[in-house]
Amino acid sequence: MTIQQNISLLPYNTFGLDVQAAHFAEITNTADVITALETGIQPILILGGGSNMLFTRDVPGLVLHNKMQRIEVVREAANEVWVQAEGGVGWHDLVLWAVAHDFGGLENLSLIPGTVGAAPVQNIGAYGVELKDMLVELSAIDLQTGESRVFDRQQCAFSYRDSFFKRPENRGRFFITSVVFVLTKTEHAIHISYGDIQRTLESNGVPTPTIADISRAVVQIRSSKLPDPAVIGNCGSFFKNPETDRTVLEKIQVTHPHAPHYDLPDGRVKIPAGWLIEQAGWKGKRVGNTGSYEKQALVLVNYGGATGEEVRNLAYAIIDSVEQLFGVRLEAEVNIV
Repeated sequence: MTIQQNISLLPYNTFGLDVQAAHFAEITNTADVITALETGIQPILILGGGSNMLFTRDVPGLVLHNKMQRIEVVREAANEVWVQAEGGVGWHDLVLWAVAHDFGGLENLSLIPGTVGAAPVQNIGAYGVELKDMLVELSAIDLQTGESRVFDRQQCAFSYRDSFFKRPENRGRFFITSVVFVLTKTEHAIHISYGDIQRTLESNGVPTPTIADISRAVVQIRSSKLPDPAVIGNCGSFFKNPETDRTVLEKIQVTHPHAPHYDLPDGRVKIPAGWLIEQAGWKGKRVGNTGSYEKQALVLVNYGGATGEEVRNLAYAIIDSVEQLFGVRLEAEVNIV
């Protein structure tokens, strides 16, 4: 492992922000993590695909870029298979690998940016499926103690776009080296009722979809709504969909009777953040070098030359605007550094 100094993080974040890392190292195995800890350089920032990170300044200390890339089957049963993927594997690469092997479960999570190691932190989800539904356990190194630990699903304390690893006292503390998922080998309960999947499958002439068909449909839908980070810098969905009391929804329905929402098991409701942002007049609006994407208000973009501070200021302006209009305070899904 080589520790480099004063490295630009422009190639390592999908917002396309040119900030400097004081020290930078690529991690290809668990021994590299221990070596990095032994340098004593602090603070440490863990970086995967950089697709959920908004850099507002240069980064002091040491950036550890997870490049651990192995995928393997570690256990099989008649109808299930346990797959272990290392933390540096691209998330969509894992999905494509699973689909190619006809292992079901991950197909609805196609084209989500980022890495396997970052996915449990966020409890990524899309189209009616969340990572927690397939995760069995993960292995991680505690950067405070150097101890190797294994967390099962319950210990990960998953909730909507949240986990044990996102809590303030744990944020950035654990370097996730690998994750084990349980997938299906034969008959699989597919999820096609959420969003536009069913409609897309029908337009593609697919009456009886396979997991590969579903994956292709999800890729098609996401590509039509979200900008390619290689063309327009972005981190995908910038805000969480707020979960709130039904009384808040009822107040919104006084002026917006057809406000979209999803009922939650605990009696509360989830309201699409993109809809709230659009109603507040931000969809497609440009502010300097940044703005809300014209096809999806939930996505903040860098049109070129934007700073992280500009994007952050836009996010705060949107949060304040939505709160004033609807009484709902949006929360960033992206990590702001």
